Amino acid sequence: MQHVVTLTLNPAIDKSTSVPQLVPDQKLQCAPPKVEPGGGGINVARGLQRLGLHTRAVFVAGGPPGDVLQQLMAREGLATHPVPTAAWTRENLTVVDGSTNQQFRFGMPGTTVTAEEQVRVLTTLAVIAPPPDLLVVSGSLPQGMAPAFMGDIARWARQVGAKLIVDTSDEALRRAVDEGVYLLKPNLGELARLAGVPSLDSASAAAAAQVLIGQDKCEVVVVSLGPVGACLVTRDIVEHIAAPAVKKQSTVGAGDSMVAGLVFALCQGRPLREAVRLGVACGTAATMNPGTELFHAADADRLFQWLLHSMPAAAPITRGMVQ
Repeated sequence: MQHVVTLTLNPAIDKSTSVPQLVPDQKLQCAPPKVEPGGGGINVARGLQRLGLHTRAVFVAGGPPGDVLQQLMAREGLATHPVPTAAWTRENLTVVDGSTNQQFRFGMPGTTVTAEEQVRVLTTLAVIAPPPDLLVVSGSLPQGMAPAFMGDIARWARQVGAKLIVDTSDEALRRAVDEGVYLLKPNLGELARLAGVPSLDSASAAAAAQVLIGQDKCEVVVVSLGPVGACLVTRDIVEHIAAPAVKKQSTVGAGDSMVAGLVFALCQGRPLREAVRLGVACGTAATMNPGTELFHAADADRLFQWLLHSMPAAAPITRGMVQ
């Protein structure tokens, strides 16, 4: 099994609750809150743990909330490598209106990470032995961190021979891509910005991804299409994977769950077409649960088996897609 390290630069304590009805200017009685560790890479590590793969989670943490974050992760048995920050770790809140089942997500500003603390992040990665086979960087950048730092991480991964998997956005995503990565998991909007076009749809996304691959910016692109599923693109494969129909309760953590499924399957040595299907299964399974809860492994396995049984034979790639 391959050695996986996740990196979370903007972690959070995720709190979720519900109220009978969301009414302004009234004191609302909340259901007992659920408190979980959050942030892209942390959620990927938690998802991998549920699938049976132990990882090392590197993340920044500061103040009393940072201590709570570490306690929550220890409770789940995660191997952690916190990088102390002077600024406190943020806390996010998700509230469900019971009268409409609408979900309201309140994301707080991220922790400010200084230049010195950014150096500590790289130092923490460097002392992990052995170096990772796969480095998963997921989530947004915090305040005070220039997008160029993603380029520093990509260069470090290349130096130690780690395959870099990136799930972030905006200029940080571009900086990573400019250095070259193994796998990208953008959504349509993120891929469009990388391609320099106003928008993309599921039909045009594959061509945009192939341009990046043709420029040696990455080897694999898995375009997240939300409830529609995902599109897998390599030099030799273009395939759309439809998400199974399920009763959805929350989309929080679905993207991170998809990454966890992808990474787990890759570590098992499964072909990319199967790996993306496990990713779609985990992401879809996460939407079946309320609040910030991730997927249940049994749900993910059931959906994965359905996707495997309905998988068509590999078709040759349509040449000439890239204009």
